[in-house]
Amino acid sequence: MEELTDSASLDARTLRIIPWIVAISFFMQMLDTSIMNTALPVIAKNLNENPLNLHWVVIAYMLAVALLMPVSGWVADRFGMRTVLFGAIMLFMAGSLFCATASSLKILIAARVVQGMGGAFMVPVGRLAVLRIYPRQYLVQVLSFVTIPGMLGPLFGPTVGGFLVQYATWHWIFLINLPVGFIGCVAVLRYIPNLRRVKLPRFDIRGFVLFGTAMLLVSFALDTVGQGNLAMSQVLALTVGGILCIGLYVIHASVWPNPLFRLSIFRIRTFTVGLLGNIFARLAAGGMPYLTPLLLQVLLGYSPFNAGLIMIPMSLMAIFSKTLATRLLNSFGFRMVLFVNTVALGSLIVLFSSFSPSTPLYIMVIIFSVFGAVNSLQFTAMNTLALIGLSDEDSSSGNSLLSVVMQLSMSLGVAVAASLMAVFLPGGANPAAEPELAAGFSATYLCLGGISVIAALIFLCTPKDFGKGAAQRM
Repeated sequence: MEELTDSASLDARTLRIIPWIVAISFFMQMLDTSIMNTALPVIAKNLNENPLNLHWVVIAYMLAVALLMPVSGWVADRFGMRTVLFGAIMLFMAGSLFCATASSLKILIAARVVQGMGGAFMVPVGRLAVLRIYPRQYLVQVLSFVTIPGMLGPLFGPTVGGFLVQYATWHWIFLINLPVGFIGCVAVLRYIPNLRRVKLPRFDIRGFVLFGTAMLLVSFALDTVGQGNLAMSQVLALTVGGILCIGLYVIHASVWPNPLFRLSIFRIRTFTVGLLGNIFARLAAGGMPYLTPLLLQVLLGYSPFNAGLIMIPMSLMAIFSKTLATRLLNSFGFRMVLFVNTVALGSLIVLFSSFSPSTPLYIMVIIFSVFGAVNSLQFTAMNTLALIGLSDEDSSSGNSLLSVVMQLSMSLGVAVAASLMAVFLPGGANPAAEPELAAGFSATYLCLGGISVIAALIFLCTPKDFGKGAAQRM
C-alpha cells in the first residue's frame, strides 16, 4: 500500500508523461460526448427508430457520469489511483464495444450507461492524480495542459462523427475508442503510481443513495413530460419524490459528520448563485449539442459530415473566448458579465428558431460562431463565480458538487429539449413532414431561450462589482 507521496519520489520522465495520460483520458470522454450527437440520425435509421427519440442515448451517458462522480475520489483513495484509473478505462472500452454491437435502442442505452460508469472515474481520478502528485506551483501549468484536449474533443467530435457515419458505419464512433483506450491502459500501468490513503473517513452511503435517487427521479420526470409515456399524476409523483429525496438529504447532511456535500457551502452567496445559475443556464444550453445536429440533418438536409463541418466554427470560437474571460471579469465584474452574457445567450438560442432550408449558410455560420463564444464565456464565468469564494475547507465539497451539477444539468438540458420537441410534435410527427418539424424546432428553441433569461435574473443576485480586478486569482 502506498501512502500519498510527493513528486520527488517520481523520476522526471514519469512526471512528464503523467499529464499526457490524464489528457488522453479527458480527450476520450469529451470526444465521446460530442461525437455521438452528429451520428444520432444515422443510428436511428439503422435501428428503425425516430431520430427525435434517441435522446436517452445521450442522457444515459451523462446521467451515469453525474451519478458516480461523487464516489470517484473516495474509491481512488481507497483502492489506489492506478487501479481505479485502469479499471475506468477498461470499463469505458467495454462499454464502447457493447455500444458498437448494439442491435436495438434499449441495448444501446444500456451500453451507454456502462460507458458512463467508466467515464465517471476517468477524468476526476486523473485530475485527482495531478493534484496529489505535483507541487502547487506547477498545478496551473499542468492542469491547463490537461484541459486542452477537453476543448479539442468538441472541436473534432462532430466532424469525426459525421465522417465515420457517412463514409464507414456508425459503429466506428465507438470502436475508435478501443485502440486509444488500450494505449491508455498500458500507460496507466506503467506510469501512474498507485497512491491511496491509509485512513479514510467513512463514505456517506446514505447521502449518496438519497442524492442519486433524487437525480434519477427528476431526470425521468423531465423526460416524460410531453412524451406521453406516463400520466401527469405519475410525472408529478416522480417530481415530488425527487424533491423529497433532496429534503431528506439536507436533513441527513446536517447531522452526518462527513456528508457527501457539506451544507456549509450554501452559506457562501457566490457559490449558491453560481450553482443555481449553472442549473438554469445549462438547462437551456445543454440541449443545444443534441438538438442542433438534428436540426441540420433532419430538417435542413445536411449530410452527417457536412453538419459536423458547419459546427466547427462554434468550437473554435469557444476556445478563443476563453482568452477573453479573465479580462472581461476584471473589467466589469461577475454580475454585469453574467447578466449581459446570459441574455445574449438566450437571444442567440432564439435566433436558431429562424433557421430553415432557405437560410444562407454564411448566416448560420456567423450565428454558430457567436453562440460558441458566448456559450463558452458563460460556462467559464459562472463556474469561476461558484468556486472563487470557497475556502480551503469547502473547496473539495464545492468543486465536487459543481461537477455533478454540471453533468446533471447537461443531461436535464437534453431531456428538456426532447420533451419540448415532443410537446410541439404531438404524436411523434413524421420526420419527413417539414412544416411540422420546422415549427417544432422553432418553438423548442424559443422556449430554451426563455429559460436562459431566467438564469440571467439569478445572476443579478451576485454582489455588485464582485470580482472586478480579482478574477485572475482563479
